[in-house]
Amino acid sequence: MNTLKTQSDDYFKKNWETYQKALANNYMEHQEIYGVLHKLLTDYLQTPFSLLELGCGDASLTVQALLNTTVASYTGIDLSAAALEIAQHNMAQIKCEQTFIEDDISKVVEELTQNRKQSFDVVMTSFVLHHLNLSQKDKVIEQVSHLLKPKGVFVLIDIVCKEEEDREHFVNRYLENMRQNWTALSSQDMSIMENHISTFDFPETQTTLYQLAQKHNFVHCECLYQDTPEAAQFLCIYK
Repeated sequence: MNTLKTQSDDYFKKNWETYQKALANNYMEHQEIYGVLHKLLTDYLQTPFSLLELGCGDASLTVQALLNTTVASYTGIDLSAAALEIAQHNMAQIKCEQTFIEDDISKVVEELTQNRKQSFDVVMTSFVLHHLNLSQKDKVIEQVSHLLKPKGVFVLIDIVCKEEEDREHFVNRYLENMRQNWTALSSQDMSIMENHISTFDFPETQTTLYQLAQKHNFVHCECLYQDTPEAAQFLCIYK
């Protein structure tokens, strides 16, 4: 695990600037997505709530969504110590109880489920779950269902294949959109992003994700936002 953490830190440090360029130019429509998240947190959760974020990264956009909400506690999990250091700095402006855990999300959610000491009103993950295979996604969603309080919500923000679209066609479509529209990125930046997507992205269809949710006793699913290239969705999965 220490080797994995070191690799995660190296990856974060190497690619953080490239990712920041993508965020600054809103190429993945993060501003719209986190605006939807803010509205959900203010409309659906009007009393003090607890939030667990799986793969929180530097939490820069989560902070925007949490401003002026009733958040009482925040727990962020990430494999990268470098990312968590920035996350703690970013989250300083949010006045709530805060915990940061440096570890693999699959391991932590399993431990939290086994301990049965904590539950959350919201569990969220943003552009993280697609790095797992289908069996791993299934296991994480199962454990999230046990970690949520009654009437809690699982916020799943991620890339999603079109129905009947396989991984190869999705990746090719995504990369083509990047090459046409992500014009502020250098050739080196593009190479980094293309390598990451081709190597680590394993998206599912919306139907598959909904089926996993229903399998683990979630009662309702809805899509609150879909990006312009039809590559990412904001899914709410309710207990």
